Amino acid sequence: MSSATFTTVGELDAALIDCRACPRLVEWREQVAREKRAAFRDETYWGRPVPGLGPVDARLLIVGLAPAAHGANRTGRMFTGDRSGDVLFAALHAVGLANQPTATHAGDGLTLRGTRITSPVHCAPPANKPTPAERATCGGWLRAELMLLAPRAVVVLGAFGWQALLPVLADAGWVIPRPRPRFGHGAHVELAGGTGKTLHLFGSYHVSQQNTFTGRLTPAMLEIVLRAASDAAGLS
Repeated sequence: MSSATFTTVGELDAALIDCRACPRLVEWREQVAREKRAAFRDETYWGRPVPGLGPVDARLLIVGLAPAAHGANRTGRMFTGDRSGDVLFAALHAVGLANQPTATHAGDGLTLRGTRITSPVHCAPPANKPTPAERATCGGWLRAELMLLAPRAVVVLGAFGWQALLPVLADAGWVIPRPRPRFGHGAHVELAGGTGKTLHLFGSYHVSQQNTFTGRLTPAMLEIVLRAASDAAGLS
């Protein structure tokens, strides 16, 4: 991203959706939007960077890794329209952070309470694997978002998201302990910030089908982490 300074989350989101900084990601997201999946052949894919989802004064931030090719890259909304999102939004609804348990498309009535969902990479990557250079390039958007939101708690979904987020948190002013905190489901680390405010960082296994279909991550496990993060953010 550019070095532009944003004064609101709305300004940031408006600039983000026009980003073309990573040629490989631009080519892939647009190819997927043209070719489509057979089940969605009559739909118009978003095919652009996907902005964060949720209120602009959110105290709890949920961080994934990147949009799914036929999920958020299709619907234009984080975790919307795929099975990973089905698990996440059902859990958010169960703990009182979403008004409904499903998210199928933009305009379906979904609202989040005090919670925003974002990612270190905002374009769908080939094979769901952004490169380190792509993570670094896109990290500026997340850094700007963090500084505008000033959340009290963050839930990171998956080890890759955890690894991508820690340097962004450091750039945004939080103190990362040495050695760096290790990812694990249920991990909880308190980070000191330059403003004197503590950020509660939580880890959860990703809501991927690989984890949820095998039982590595159950709805109950995810809800426990979300409730703890909600408490830490002062939303309970």
